Amino acid sequence: MKKISSLIIIIAITIISGQLSAQVSPDHYLINLADKNNTPYSLDNPESFLSERAILRRQRYKIPYSENDLPVNPAYLDSLKVLGLKIVNVSKWFNSLTVYSKDTLLLDTLDKISFVKSVGLSSSLKNLKEEESKLSIPIEKKENNNFDSSDYYFYGDSFRQIEMLEGHNLHKEGYRGEGMLIAVLDAGFYKVDELPAFDSIRQNNQIVGVYDFVDRDDMVYDAASHGMQVLSTMAGNIPNQLVGTAPKAKYLLLRTEQAATEYIIEEHNWVVAAEYADSLGVDVINSSLGYNDFDDDRQDHTYADMDGNTALISIGADIAASKGILVVTSAGNEGFSDWKYISAPADADSVLSIGAVTPEESIAYFSSRGPTVDNRIKPDVCAMGMPSVVSGTNGSVSTSSGTSFSGPIIAGMVACLWQAHPELNNMQIIDAVKRSANRYSQPDTIYGYGIPDFYAAHIYLNTIGSIDESVEHLLNVFPNPFKDYFNVAFFAQNIEIPYNSKLEIYDLQGKIVMETPINSQLNNYSVTKIDQVENLTRGIYIVRLIANETVLFKKVLKL
Repeated sequence: MKKISSLIIIIAITIISGQLSAQVSPDHYLINLADKNNTPYSLDNPESFLSERAILRRQRYKIPYSENDLPVNPAYLDSLKVLGLKIVNVSKWFNSLTVYSKDTLLLDTLDKISFVKSVGLSSSLKNLKEEESKLSIPIEKKENNNFDSSDYYFYGDSFRQIEMLEGHNLHKEGYRGEGMLIAVLDAGFYKVDELPAFDSIRQNNQIVGVYDFVDRDDMVYDAASHGMQVLSTMAGNIPNQLVGTAPKAKYLLLRTEQAATEYIIEEHNWVVAAEYADSLGVDVINSSLGYNDFDDDRQDHTYADMDGNTALISIGADIAASKGILVVTSAGNEGFSDWKYISAPADADSVLSIGAVTPEESIAYFSSRGPTVDNRIKPDVCAMGMPSVVSGTNGSVSTSSGTSFSGPIIAGMVACLWQAHPELNNMQIIDAVKRSANRYSQPDTIYGYGIPDFYAAHIYLNTIGSIDESVEHLLNVFPNPFKDYFNVAFFAQNIEIPYNSKLEIYDLQGKIVMETPINSQLNNYSVTKIDQVENLTRGIYIVRLIANETVLFKKVLKL
């Protein structure tokens, strides 16, 4: 009898343990569905599940529709409701849903249903891929040849975090985010409906929608203040005190994070919010969230998971990018912890992951480090995050530190750059941002590619397509971007290179700023170092090599 009782206890413990491991938060479970068979939706009729703006984005960038665009079969959802399950959030990209239930006996039977693939985090995810501490640190202005004292008085204390990125010069060109739609996924947007930093976007109807994916309502202004501070770095507008990086953009405010707890259900909330943002046609997602450590230790990520293909949120971020959205995410604040590395979704390969630096452009001690476990450079770039100027909860201008704020500072500038170059896709914009950064030629796992120069990126993108590059493989310039020197390498197959070959450097106004002879008689491959360029001002130049009747061009960026 004792043996039977012991066996019953062991079986009961096993069942309870299995149920607990399937939970994504207390009494919440993830159900993975087997298919989308017999769905009433069709890829031939995207208007039934995507907005006009979303469809136009797909058409502009020639992005095809795929099965993961189709909503989950509503008949499956109805069947689960009839069983007594409360549906929380539904993901079409993963064909899954989170549910609430205390009926453990019911949960044990779910995997017997034909259209249910599994309950709990799916081990097949790897194959699926298609508040901060406040620091009082003074903000100092750095010397800048293009400095206009009126800029400082317009931006106020927020000037340094914008000027560091040459964002004020992009703003002067008229690019302040107008026509762009930015989704902010965060923990709450406390008093955005009444704080003075946001009076402009309220009066101009720049908040196009709000939703709370945690509590399933629209009460985002009563939740945590973190998202409010994040938003203020982009959308804030208190002249002479605080101006955001994209004050003319429109915003979609989505709550996905429960600030009081940390469970992996928040990754699923994030994915569902990203799907919603996609369906409304957003251009940019800013996510000042990161996940590696949870209240339930069994849900914790390991560094081995930081490959971009394991964490649910990282896969979801890459899917969002595949739909044409430019995803900007904070690298994380673990640089001084035992973990130290980036957190998900900063490990995703198609997102722009942002570290934090001081006003003096030194790395913030807390900024999470790379690389990813598969040795990709992360973070991608950095912006000012120790401290950042933000809106306080009482309406005053304050400071707060973290990659939570360096991330949206970049996201706003990305929106401005993309406004200037709407013909380019999200990955081309990311590439230009990286190329403009001050460590592009020598990236590392602390700063990534460094601090971007958005005005230089703008000039660079203006030159794309203006030169016939059909023979550009014959000429190479490296490092590019460069600082004090660059090397000119030419492959002269079928081209006679005489002794008196000449190299010319032009600015974008067509003026020759430098010329030098290239002494070579090789008709093969030659490399020449050009080191009289340290006095050139920052910006885009055209290198022209003249050899007999052959003229070769290359665009270069001086940092």
